[in-house]
Amino acid sequence: MSHYWSTFAELIVTPFRHVQLIWGVVPLYFGWLLNELTSAKTNFRTAIQTGFSFLWAAAQWIYPYFQPHGPNGPRVEWNAMLPINLLVTALVLGLGVAALYSGIRRRYPKYGSFLGHTRFANYFMIAIFPIQTHYLDWTWERLAAIALFAVPMWLVLDLGLMPIRNRK
Repeated sequence: MSHYWSTFAELIVTPFRHVQLIWGVVPLYFGWLLNELTSAKTNFRTAIQTGFSFLWAAAQWIYPYFQPHGPNGPRVEWNAMLPINLLVTALVLGLGVAALYSGIRRRYPKYGSFLGHTRFANYFMIAIFPIQTHYLDWTWERLAAIALFAVPMWLVLDLGLMPIRNRK
């Protein structure tokens, strides 16, 4: 178990060891806190919050692939992106657009009401952030650590923020 704890700690600490990652991950922490302070019920405000967080993460993961190319402007270098990173980025981008659009329109697509009930999604984006930005590699060990600590992190935040959340 201590091995998974050190792996999990590595995932959380890595973005703060690289200045260029701090500006990408800190808004996700604020979004997570904001989402945890709101109601657990599905609503359009949480859909907007979730949409923004997803779009922010996807933009941070795509940004490094736009390389300056002199007077011709930036060019995209997709050859460095692993297929799993591209798939995860596309999924997060798609869900972000759908959540933001649903929140602004105040209407969910058919079977899409889960977009307004994603309080804990920022945990997963924060945990995979150093992997998606290529500072760490995708491994089964890191994926297991993310899954293993998901419930304890949710419990700590849910129970820890309950007194603040239930104030009227």
